[in-house]
Amino acid sequence: MKTLIVYGSRHGCAEKCSKVLKSKLDGEVTILHAKKGQIFDISPFDKIIIGGSIYAGRIQKEIAEFCNVNLKELKKKKIGLFICCMNKDNADTQLNSSYPPELLNMAVAKDNFGGEFLFEKMSVFERFIVKMATKSNKGILQMDGKKNISIILDENIVNFAHLINNA
Repeated sequence: MKTLIVYGSRHGCAEKCSKVLKSKLDGEVTILHAKKGQIFDISPFDKIIIGGSIYAGRIQKEIAEFCNVNLKELKKKKIGLFICCMNKDNADTQLNSSYPPELLNMAVAKDNFGGEFLFEKMSVFERFIVKMATKSNKGILQMDGKKNISIILDENIVNFAHLINNA
């Protein structure tokens, strides 16, 4: 079985989660970072896993573009979908708004892998937005905008891998 993991990542969380996921999957696994306008030949793969981080309530444009461009071919594959989202209380809503309904309905695995706030990789504007969002949102940890926070949900990755391996 050949599996492709396609991810979008701005600061590296989805990339990190994709690498952890790869280590837990059976068979040949390829990881690709989605770049805007990039064309992938997904036909050789039996399973496709798509993931990305949530920024300002949305997944990366390149992930949405990948899904839309490849929707017809994706419908012929075993699909897994994940997001990296710090707001655990809102993760299901974020996941469901990030992917086309056709993929959500047929996915053999869907989950939130947690997230990270890596302030040294963020712009001043991004740090400001994160601080403001966390002040008003009880579902996200409160922070000072200086100390990095990593909440990768390893158990979710393990469970997701199990579902994919058995699909």
